[in-house]
Amino acid sequence: MQTAYTVLILLMLVGVSRLVARLIPLPLPLLQIAAGALLAWPTLGLHVALDPELFLFLFLPPLLFSDGWRMPKRELWRFRGPILTLAVGLVLFTVVGAGFFIHWLIPTIPLPVAFALAAVLSPTDAVAVSAIAQDRLPAPIMHMLQGEALMNDASGLVTFKFALAAAVTGVFSLASASLTFVLVACGGLAIGVALSWLVGRLRGWMIARGWDDPATHVVFMLLLPFAAYVLAERLGASGILSAVAAGMMQSWLDLLPRQTSTRLLNRSVWALLEFAFNGLIFLLLGLQFPDIIKAVASHEVSLWPTLLWRCLDVLAIFMVLLALRYVWVQSVWRLMVGLRRWGDRGESSLELTARSGWLLTVGGVRGAVTLAGVMSVPLLISAGADFPERDLLIFIAAGVILLSLIAACIALPLLLRGVAKSPDHAMKREVREAWKHTAEAAIHALEAEDLADTGVIPDAAQAALAMEVKARIMSEYRHHLEVFNDTSEAQALAWQMDQLERRLRLHALRAQRLELYSLRRHHRIGDDALRQILGELDLSEANLGPVK
Repeated sequence: MQTAYTVLILLMLVGVSRLVARLIPLPLPLLQIAAGALLAWPTLGLHVALDPELFLFLFLPPLLFSDGWRMPKRELWRFRGPILTLAVGLVLFTVVGAGFFIHWLIPTIPLPVAFALAAVLSPTDAVAVSAIAQDRLPAPIMHMLQGEALMNDASGLVTFKFALAAAVTGVFSLASASLTFVLVACGGLAIGVALSWLVGRLRGWMIARGWDDPATHVVFMLLLPFAAYVLAERLGASGILSAVAAGMMQSWLDLLPRQTSTRLLNRSVWALLEFAFNGLIFLLLGLQFPDIIKAVASHEVSLWPTLLWRCLDVLAIFMVLLALRYVWVQSVWRLMVGLRRWGDRGESSLELTARSGWLLTVGGVRGAVTLAGVMSVPLLISAGADFPERDLLIFIAAGVILLSLIAACIALPLLLRGVAKSPDHAMKREVREAWKHTAEAAIHALEAEDLADTGVIPDAAQAALAMEVKARIMSEYRHHLEVFNDTSEAQALAWQMDQLERRLRLHALRAQRLELYSLRRHHRIGDDALRQILGELDLSEANLGPVK
């Protein structure tokens, strides 16, 4: 029962912290870490023992799957040059530079372990940046940070696993590791895409046979990231990349027709899951703080001097990470801009400004993925001895997360001073055009609809009634019929007209949705515009209720 009480308390705190964040102008992760630390205070004494492998398996697959699902694919392709330089080049640059520095600063940390720590410190969290900046970041920079956060989650964690394996086994070969990295990465991507495609085909087969219960399909979606992760790991590939690829593939398969109720339920469930898991990770970090501090200072005579020196070590590592990121951004910026111009064919290229460079630098906030990765460090190495400086690694990672959040809270508002919060005009224009085209498609579909040919209208009186209903739907000037009274004839007529109206509206909505898919396939609108309009169409269809 103690475990159940603990889970319920943590879930309650996740919700309460969200409410408190509306009153206190601090990032939600900081409040959740503070709440966890207060719970772990000796007075309350809440303690949660974490299994590293279980922690990795439970939290990372759904979070990475959700990131892959949400990432706008058009923007990911448009900014592919800058994103790849940040997500791959910067990760390797950080692993080498920060790894050697950590080993030099703290000689008790072996070099492979230092590389592993630097790798797990590489992933960034675009969600935290967006919350801090309050959507005031320029759209190109925000898209770059989102794409980087998605890609470096995979590259950083895969590199982390290789460095961790070298630290555990004591064996490392650059040539062998490079080849293995490519095979593991490609295998993970292929497995994720294939499994997601198979699940999509299975769902389509089930829907075609009338097995379209939304709850069943949502359960399949909840199990998919774990299945992709486990299958890839069992086959010797990257489970991390497999979860990301499955999410990206599923965002395409989510556009299946006759999936309205499933999509609505799926969005709600995944929004809840992502919110709860992100909150639980930071709460668990706070809960581990007292144990981490005790473990770090357990071999020392005095607590506070040791803790002070360790905090200075964390500050030095954070400053080095920040410097490496700034140097990388500045040194490859012209290449990034050139790649973006090539991808966009010269449209809306970024200018090299000091503000843009610092926004990209400070925007590299560490978050849940870093914490989940470092918490997965094993307790023992292969020889049965304790993993070297495991508690110190967790302490450093937690400190870097805190410092990056605090630095972003201070620096981003200063850098964005004078930058007005403006809507994305390009997206608004896409939305307007999409609504225009879908409305035209709905009108054409209603004009071409001949209910008499389908046998729905058996006589002339009801055919005239159908034309009246059709005209009212297309014009949208009239409201729901006000013919409900006590007579059975009027009630029957009202029910008949209501069902006819629902069928016609459903036909029009599906025509809008098909036109929307066509616009997306021809790259006339992006994923954000598609997702917004599709959500509204799905809500409209759901509001119609059952059609008989």
